[in-house]
Amino acid sequence: MIEVKNIVKTFDGFTALDGASITVPDGGVYGLVGPNGAGKSTIIRHLTGIYAPDSGEVLVEGEPVYENPAKKALLAVIPDDWFYFPSSTIFDMMRFYRGFYPNFDGNRYEKFKEVFSLPEKSPIRRMSKGMQKQAAFWLAMCCRPKYLILDEPVDGLDPVMRRQVWSLMMSDVTEHGTTVLVSSHNLRELEDVCDHVGIMNKGRVLLERSLSDLQENIVKLQAVWKPGEVPVLPRELEVLHTSHVGRVYTYIVRGKAQEITRQLQVHQPLMLEALPLSLEEIFIYELGGEQYAVKEIIL
Repeated sequence: MIEVKNIVKTFDGFTALDGASITVPDGGVYGLVGPNGAGKSTIIRHLTGIYAPDSGEVLVEGEPVYENPAKKALLAVIPDDWFYFPSSTIFDMMRFYRGFYPNFDGNRYEKFKEVFSLPEKSPIRRMSKGMQKQAAFWLAMCCRPKYLILDEPVDGLDPVMRRQVWSLMMSDVTEHGTTVLVSSHNLRELEDVCDHVGIMNKGRVLLERSLSDLQENIVKLQAVWKPGEVPVLPRELEVLHTSHVGRVYTYIVRGKAQEITRQLQVHQPLMLEALPLSLEEIFIYELGGEQYAVKEIIL
């Protein structure tokens, strides 16, 4: 298990993390989401032992990860901007990784040549961004890590390779119990693979739940009322957003769909339908709804 407990990190007076806490359970996929500047990459650099927190704890299997080679050996990381040695090839980096990871799987490395079809002995710097990202996955997954930590992992990959990479990772989760923590802005993609989600903003974690719980506790309702009889919703409902197009009113409400629907049925709508929210919609409304809506600017 990975645990981050109330960590604070400042840079020249700027507070990048302000008491952030997350818990990543073993054997699943944890999605860390948030707007630009929320602190996602900073928290990942703490998880990988690059940064030491000003205060708080970053624990891997109950031990601090900072300056702890034994725990770092359990982690493989693919950052948004992957580092490799100048003029190195994939083969060179493979030998480097093999020296640090006791579980490095040479047989898997050979098998993955068929998956990624990259020039093994050509300088990585001459490859495209997408090819470099493929190389990063090739090497990281051959380390057989217990924890795979990813920052914008499939950025730059074409749709076919994105599907291939996710398939390989989910196979490791299912068959080997690998734990994946992924930070990404592609919420539609995360929705298909995540078990748990943490939403960050301004250096804090606003909420952290299983994806199923998150989707069960916020609902979109569409209603059509009789002309001139649009009701005032009960005060006990936590309405996050209201809009309407013509006679169709849309409400985003926190709570259970069955209970909220029961309360609105009292007002005898002509039509009432409860719809599940996507992860992207949950993200927007948990972070404040209208202030994150697209603004129309007249030029």
